[in-house]
Amino acid sequence: GPPGCGKTTLARILAKHTDLHFEQLSAIFSGVGDLRKVFDSAKIRKTNEQGTLLFVDEIHRFNTSQQDAFLPVMEDGTITLIGATTENPSFELNAALLSRAQVLVLKRLDEEALETLLQKAESDIGSELPLDKDARELLKTMADGDGRYILTMAEQILSQTDKLDSESLLQL
Repeated sequence: GPPGCGKTTLARILAKHTDLHFEQLSAIFSGVGDLRKVFDSAKIRKTNEQGTLLFVDEIHRFNTSQQDAFLPVMEDGTITLIGATTENPSFELNAALLSRAQVLVLKRLDEEALETLLQKAESDIGSELPLDKDARELLKTMADGDGRYILTMAEQILSQTDKLDSESLLQL
């Protein structure tokens, strides 16, 4: 799915609701050594009857042999793997890994979802964002389906004391 659509958040929610221990790695900064450490810890948890959900961000950055490292621990149930990518997994992941996975496509957030995020942020802070109607609509357009972006912008907007119009929003 695209940036800011909730891939990591979804993985965390799944781990929480399935009582799995959550581990997170980025394929950009990790290698086979890092994977082995996670797998070894997951094996210990498995013997203690706790599962592990491993979330790997940018999984398409792992080469074929690195992707192959997941196969035995997926097959024996040591880990439940969620691999996130902004690329098409059919072209970026090897066939062996894909054959053991279910691919879900997440889409960019629509205007309604972005509005829900803004309302949740406002509920959490206990006040409305200082935006006029046009500026609020512009903010959702600027976010272009990216929930992380809209929440970051909401934090910046909260530091403003005056109500923002569209022009002043663009200057932030």
